Amino acid sequence: MQPQTYPPMIVMGVTSSGKSTIGVDLGVVLDIPFIDGDDLHPAANKEKMAAGIALDDNDRWPWLRRIGEVINEGLADGHPTIVACSALKRAYRDLLREHVPGLLFIHLTGDAQVILDRMRARTHEFMPLTLLQSQLATLEPLEPDELAILCDITATPAEIVGNVLEELPALIAS
Repeated sequence: MQPQTYPPMIVMGVTSSGKSTIGVDLGVVLDIPFIDGDDLHPAANKEKMAAGIALDDNDRWPWLRRIGEVINEGLADGHPTIVACSALKRAYRDLLREHVPGLLFIHLTGDAQVILDRMRARTHEFMPLTLLQSQLATLEPLEPDELAILCDITATPAEIVGNVLEELPALIAS
């Protein structure tokens, strides 16, 4: 019997929605490498965000291209990759799909107050509270033609991973 193959995945959502936590947990369960997209930001992007300045599209395009390249490098090495990446706009997701057709988006969704409470409870090297509103304003919901699984962030990480595992077989088969 051949081992199950999974599509490359982007765990997406606004800051503090749990992208890294879910990405790591999914990677462990599925035996797929996980990369935090924040680690792929150039220093200039990190400095800008740390100063409370929202990134614009000119800042994001090279970063998104790099994420696509990294996912393709994994596929060339024979494995899918899971990446945590906000992927807030349809155009960003389209660019990622240009690099990686068949990319699955796992969208962590939740109430703005829940996310703000999470932000207050943690320290992030370059994501101040002031940037949450710009991320929420930028977020464009996934559209029906996008391969995706939606997960409510009020569930536990184990429940979210379980939800993804439950929905994956039907998406792989389609």
